[in-house]
This record gives sequence, C-alpha cells and structure tokens, in this order.
Amino acid sequence: MIRAENIHKGFNGTEVLRGIDLDVNDGETLVIIGGSGGGKSVLLKHLCGLLKPDAGKVIVDDVDIVELDEDELTPIRKKFGVLFQGAALFDSLTLYDNVAFPLREERAHTDNEIKERVMRALEIVDLAAARDKKPAELSGGMRKRAGLARACVAAPKYILYDEPTTGLDPIRADNINNLILRLRDQLKVTGVAVTHDMVSAYKIADRIAMLHKGRIYKVGTPQEIQADTDPVVRGFVSGHSDISQEVALGETAFN
Repeated sequence: MIRAENIHKGFNGTEVLRGIDLDVNDGETLVIIGGSGGGKSVLLKHLCGLLKPDAGKVIVDDVDIVELDEDELTPIRKKFGVLFQGAALFDSLTLYDNVAFPLREERAHTDNEIKERVMRALEIVDLAAARDKKPAELSGGMRKRAGLARACVAAPKYILYDEPTTGLDPIRADNINNLILRLRDQLKVTGVAVTHDMVSAYKIADRIAMLHKGRIYKVGTPQEIQADTDPVVRGFVSGHSDISQEVALGETAFN
C-alpha cells in the first residue's frame, strides 16, 4: 500500500499541496483528477520519492520514505515504473534500447534475460515489430506505448501514469486505456494515474480521487463520482464552469 498523510508542499512561497491524505490499495488503479496546474503531478512525484514534502509522511509498504536519504530510496524507487507525460524516450536510442535502459542500469541481468524481458514488454504493448525504430519514427500513440513498455519492463509493483492520454486522439487514447487495464490484469500492477480526461478516468479507475484547492476533496468509484451532485465535482466532470461557485476548470491551488 501507498499512503500519503497530511502532505504539504509549496514552491516559492505558494502552497500547492495543503494537507493531502490519500491511500492507494494494492491491486487497484487509482485516478487523481483535478484542474490543470492544481498539483496532480506534484503529488505523483511525492509517491515515489522524486519530491519530498515540506511536511507530512509518504508510506510505501510500511516505510516512511520521507525520512530516507538517496541511497535508502533506491530500493523503494525500484518498486515503481513511471509513464512520463511526454514518454521521455531517448531520441538517440532504438525502441528496444529505450525499453532495455532501466534493466541495463541495474546491472543485475544477463543479455538473454534483458532480451526476454524487453520483448515481453514490447509484446504487451503491441510494439515488438517496431523494436529497431527510433522515437522520431514513432507516432504519438506509439511513443506512449513505448513509455508504457519501459515502465513495466522491470516488473514493478507500482506504475505511475502522468497524463497518459494527453495529446492523443480518442482512438489512440482508448488504446492506452486498454493497455493500462491489461497491465493491471496481466501483471497485477497497482497503478496511480493523474489526468483531466474523464473518459480515461472512468474507464481505467477502480477509484477516483479529486484534488481541489490543494486537498483531496472527494474519493469514490467511477460510478459514485459520475453520479455525485456536489457542485465542485459536477463542474469538473461535466466540463461546465460556474464562477459563482468557484468550480471553473482553470481554478488551481495557485488562486
């Protein structure tokens, strides 16, 4: 389990996270929704130790990672795979070498073991035939799928998805959603995704948490969030702003 307890984080005097309490249960995909610039990606980076909070705890498998130094964080971070918003592939490497990169960095696998793992990851995302292509030769959807392959190649316990469908057309976005579900079901991966794409959120989530004004405002199943009559929730999920009730889509923790 991952647990955030009373997480506070600010930048240049502006508090972005204002007391986050959130649990991520083993085996589920939790989706965090909220307005652009509201701190979703900041929260995601805290869960794997890329950022440290100004106050609060982040518990990963019964260990408070906030108290750990960089060397102590290394085995914790190995439990995580990350799909970055722009896929973050190395332009000079082939698709195969991009996916192999985290395994080679571990220096704990033979070439045959690396090949077996990389090809399995590429097969999961339907990219085995493109193994020798460079990122520039791939479409946006293919780069996202390549990022997913790299995120899962080391068999992590957790995968973090940062805006997995951003910039994709509806069909390619649905392909990514299906792959996220495949990773959960085939590899038994626990996932945390941040998104403002409600179509994606409803499809991949076991639970949805809404981040609003720097706090977790509401948590529920997709069905519960979809049926919620709270004006803040309704304003976001329906895409309708209501300035008088402060639910404009542009509202963030910076306001």
